[in-house]
Amino acid sequence: MTLTIWVDDWQMQCCGENFAPGDVVSWTLLEVDPEDYADVVGSERADEIDFREEHHGQDEGHAPTSVEVVSIVEVHCRYGVPPGATDKVNYPVPGTTVLVPVEKADGWAKARPGVSFAGYLVTARRVTDLPEGAAARGQ
Repeated sequence: MTLTIWVDDWQMQCCGENFAPGDVVSWTLLEVDPEDYADVVGSERADEIDFREEHHGQDEGHAPTSVEVVSIVEVHCRYGVPPGATDKVNYPVPGTTVLVPVEKADGWAKARPGVSFAGYLVTARRVTDLPEGAAARGQ
């Protein structure tokens, strides 16, 4: 069984470790409300998201989980102030998502016209037994 995990661009840029398909990583996975990601990835893809990766203090009581990365997709979208908003804060603009399959995640992405890099959708499998002497990256 595979999982779909959201990895924020800023978390990777701050202190994340590069990863690629086939890598075994140890991440703190927090359950998500898929609706929180609908504007960024589109409602259909948002429904597939099981967890988000977290390593900035909001993980108390959650043990790291070892997963093997199966595939990685960069997520790009346009940001803007919603019509009628008074706070002038940029939010993802629904319907502007661009998904780009990639072979490595390092927190940075090639610029795409009209959209900004938001994060990664990672398909992964839980790893229950690591070979002796093997360690998951990202702990």
